[in-house]
Amino acid sequence: MHLSAHTWMRPEPLRRTLERISQLGYTSIELAGEPTLYPIEETCQLLREFSIQCWGTVTLQHGTRDLTAADPAHRKATIQYMKEVVSMAADLGGKIVTIVPARVGKLVPSSAPENEWKWAVEGLREVARLAEAKNIRVAIEPLNRFETYFLNRVDQTLALADEVGYNCGIAFDPFHLALEETDLYRAIRKAKHRIVDFHVADHNRLAAGDGNFDWQRIVSELKRAGYDGALAVECMPPIDRTPLGNFGAAQLEAGDIEVPEGQLQFIIDHGSGVLSDVYYTGLMRKSAETLRCFLN
Repeated sequence: MHLSAHTWMRPEPLRRTLERISQLGYTSIELAGEPTLYPIEETCQLLREFSIQCWGTVTLQHGTRDLTAADPAHRKATIQYMKEVVSMAADLGGKIVTIVPARVGKLVPSSAPENEWKWAVEGLREVARLAEAKNIRVAIEPLNRFETYFLNRVDQTLALADEVGYNCGIAFDPFHLALEETDLYRAIRKAKHRIVDFHVADHNRLAAGDGNFDWQRIVSELKRAGYDGALAVECMPPIDRTPLGNFGAAQLEAGDIEVPEGQLQFIIDHGSGVLSDVYYTGLMRKSAETLRCFLN
């Protein structure tokens, strides 16, 4: 296993992200699924400059991106978007793509459960077919009930992956699954070799080590399950908007920062805002310090 980092939590030039994580001992990156942000040639040059590998990409399901949408035009556009994310991962030398099937934050169904399941299977099959041809493995990610009604547990995710085929597996995120599974460690054992990606945040979505997860046991269970991929850090703490946190000043970016269309609302919907460089770097440092000693 190795340390990796997501990029969607703090919009910033990729050079700054790579500079930070290379200094902190990370060896790969899981890029936000926004192909226009990462021109292939330029991105490959930056990855080589900082000796960082592209682990893969993750779809950002906001706006009309939703495989369970009742509108067939939205489903068609979502499939095309996901294919572009798969192609981006392949062109950058990545190994995986993490996919959330429905729009994040969608808590009211748009059709009957049978319809939404069928649409998700059909859409994912089309995307996974392309991924297989490009030697990219698809990881389907379940989220907690407060971010989606559609897919919340390991057994549900594996059932969907089985119907899709093409060697699909699961993106295991303990922040989400600790809420939905009766036993987090049993859930890892249940997923076993089907774990394609593993996201890292503590139980409160702070840095690893700033919550109550037993990271030594989690990593040990992953090793026993045969997982040898990335531990992809994905911290997204809530902003303290009370006087105790100086109304967010200790965490939030103070100046203007360019945020891609749709991404700012996506970040806000996760209970946060644009984190400052100093605060965000501290989260990444703490996570690396917590996890590094368990990887040998």
